[in-house]
Amino acid sequence: MLERVPVRETQREAFRADVRAGLGSPKKSLPSRWLYDDRGSELFEEITRLPEYYPTRTETLILERHAAEMAAFCGPRATVVEYGAGAGVKTALLLAALDNPAVYVPIDIAGDFLELAAARLQQRFPWLEIRPVTGDFTADLDLPDDLPRLNARVGFFPGSTIGNLSEAEARGFLERMRGHLGPGGRAIVGVDLRKDLARLLPAYDDGAGVTAAFNLNVLERINRELEGGFDLSRFAHEARWNEREGAVEMHAVSLADQTVAVGGERVAFARGETIHTESSRKYSADGFAALAAAAGWRVTRIWTDDERLFAVTGLEPSA
Repeated sequence: MLERVPVRETQREAFRADVRAGLGSPKKSLPSRWLYDDRGSELFEEITRLPEYYPTRTETLILERHAAEMAAFCGPRATVVEYGAGAGVKTALLLAALDNPAVYVPIDIAGDFLELAAARLQQRFPWLEIRPVTGDFTADLDLPDDLPRLNARVGFFPGSTIGNLSEAEARGFLERMRGHLGPGGRAIVGVDLRKDLARLLPAYDDGAGVTAAFNLNVLERINRELEGGFDLSRFAHEARWNEREGAVEMHAVSLADQTVAVGGERVAFARGETIHTESSRKYSADGFAALAAAAGWRVTRIWTDDERLFAVTGLEPSA
């Protein structure tokens, strides 16, 4: 059964506030969550199929190889809460392996895309109760009040989305997830591992230009939703490595001195000035374990691929 839980705040007003604050800062930036409107989510799914983008196919291989172990880790009749659900391809691998899961709760900021993904999973698992929640998992949000409490709740956070958050944001998210799941909860979290830049950077700047379209779509979104006046031909996508942060950064680079109207305000750009749209942090196994410990979790399982490009970690409360 599909049940929609309504959004508590107007997403457009939150978007407007973040755009005003981000473009008004000395170093212009936008929170990465706004990349994932319906069009952005579609483009990201296309990115996951590109030859340069190793994370999705590597994590999928890990899930396929170790699904039975992950199911045993989760336990029977689990309530699965997925943060940033996306298209649900990897979710299906986990759900198919689990021992009679009770409820699946996908959370995503792109409501229409979420509903389509939930409907596809409902066709695949007609016996499973699915409760989509449209919302921003990087902020406080409530789960449905009547979710089962007798069996384990399992948080599922695949992909390398944990790397899109700053250290403080990631810790806050893990703490909120622990609150959602309760003292007996467990979590499965995907983590992209540190690696050579020759392998890493092309994953964020593919030859077909799909990542560029994904990145610049946030400017199109401003045009669509906030009466923006961005000319996308005057901006370019750039991926760069930030050694201090241990992260790949995505930027929209202004190709000229220009002024752009956004919702009745005018924003000036110098040639070469950028809007920082996303960071993707890469962790060592020890580094992620330390982050999890600071949020009240301990890493008790690590599943990885032969090249150790990616890790899927199993977390349990530390106390």
